[in-house]
Amino acid sequence: MADGDASLDRIDLKILDLLQKDGRISNTKLAEAVSLSPTAVLARVQRLVADSYILGYYAHLNPEKLNAGFLVFVEILLDKTTPNVLDEFVEAARNYPEVIECHMISGGFDFLVKVRSKDMDDFRRIAGNVIWKLPGVKETRSYPVMQMVKEGQQIKILTKTEKPKR
Repeated sequence: MADGDASLDRIDLKILDLLQKDGRISNTKLAEAVSLSPTAVLARVQRLVADSYILGYYAHLNPEKLNAGFLVFVEILLDKTTPNVLDEFVEAARNYPEVIECHMISGGFDFLVKVRSKDMDDFRRIAGNVIWKLPGVKETRSYPVMQMVKEGQQIKILTKTEKPKR
C-alpha cells in the first residue's frame, strides 16, 4: 500500500506504474501484466481516475520539431506578496501558453517559470511581451538551458515495505 492512502493495493500501484510508463497500453495488455481480467483492470483504472490518482493522459511532443527547442527557466520576484498580487500573478501566468510551468516557491524569489521558445530572440520577445507584463513582477533572472540531462513526469511508486534509496 502507498504511504498516503491505504485504499491502494499492490495491483493498483502496478497499474499506476505501467500506465505512467505507457499511457497507451491496451487494457488487455495491462490486464495480462497484473494478472487480472480486462474487466477487473478497467474497473480499477476507472476508480483510479475517479479518485484523482490519474489526472489525465497526454502525448509527449518533440519541442525541436515544433520550434520550441530553446528552454529557459526564469526566477521571478514580485514587488509584493499579498494574496491579491499572488492571485493576479497566478491567474495571468496560467493564461500564457509560452509559460509551460509555473511554481510558487520559497527562498530568494517567488516563482520559478519554465518557458519554451524557438531561440534566444524569441525568448527575448516572450520576456518583454509576457513575463514582464505579468502582474507584480519586480525582478527576473533567466537561465537558458545548455543541455537537458533528464526530463520526465514519472513518479517513483513505493510500497509501504520499500524504503527510498539514497
